[in-house]
Formats: sequence, structure tokens, C-alpha cells
Amino acid sequence: MIELPSRLVGKVFDMYELELSLKPYGFSVGGNWEYDHGYFDCKIGEEAGYQFLRVPFKAVDGQLDARGCRVKIGRPFLLTHKYQIGLDDHAHNSNSSAAFNQFSEPVDKDAEESDPPLDLGMTMIQKIEASLFNE
Repeated sequence: MIELPSRLVGKVFDMYELELSLKPYGFSVGGNWEYDHGYFDCKIGEEAGYQFLRVPFKAVDGQLDARGCRVKIGRPFLLTHKYQIGLDDHAHNSNSSAAFNQFSEPVDKDAEESDPPLDLGMTMIQKIEASLFNE
């Protein structure tokens, strides 16, 4: 995980409007949220795994699934999930979750980033800053 500097840190936005603003850049909330916090994720690469730009947020007014919720942005970061080739080594007949989760565990959930994703991550941050700050 590599944290990225951003002027977004600490800023508060309407959740619905923020989601609409980030969607054109490839960001989505997906299933990685709770009622009080979550992450906007954008897949930015597939080199030796998957590279994501992740923008964390916390609810400051309301819950994420409620109309009018406002969120505070945390520090964006880059994250790489290296996946293993082949079947999940934890999936066996006695494992009832294997029927529902057929994907392999990542080899290294927090793999190191290389220079190109770092550059792309910073470029993406600058683009969404310009969009959200109307520059």
C-alpha cells in the first residue's frame, strides 16, 4: 500500500454527488463498505495482479445507504492484489464456503507498487481533484 498526497483529504461531500462525479473516472464503491465508511475503488492496472487506486471515506452526516449522507475523504492510496494461479488452496469438500467463493486467495494482498501505477495514481488523483474543485 502506498499513500498518495491529495487536497481531497478531510473534505466533505454529499455521497450521492461524489459518486456521480467519480463514476466517469472508473470509480465505484462496490461491496467494500459498511454503514459508516467505505472506499471508492478504481482499477488502474493488471501488471502481476490488479492495481487499484482506493479513496477511503467516512460518513459524517447520516448513513451511507440513506439519502443526504455526507462523507469525509481520507488519504487515497494505491493497492496491489497479486493473485495465485490455479485453484484456491483452501477450497476442499468440507469447506462449505468453497461453493460460494471460487476465487483464489491473493498471493500478496499488499504487494509493492511499481513506478507506472504510482504515476497513474497521481494523475488520477489530480484529475478528480480538478473535477471536484471545479478547476
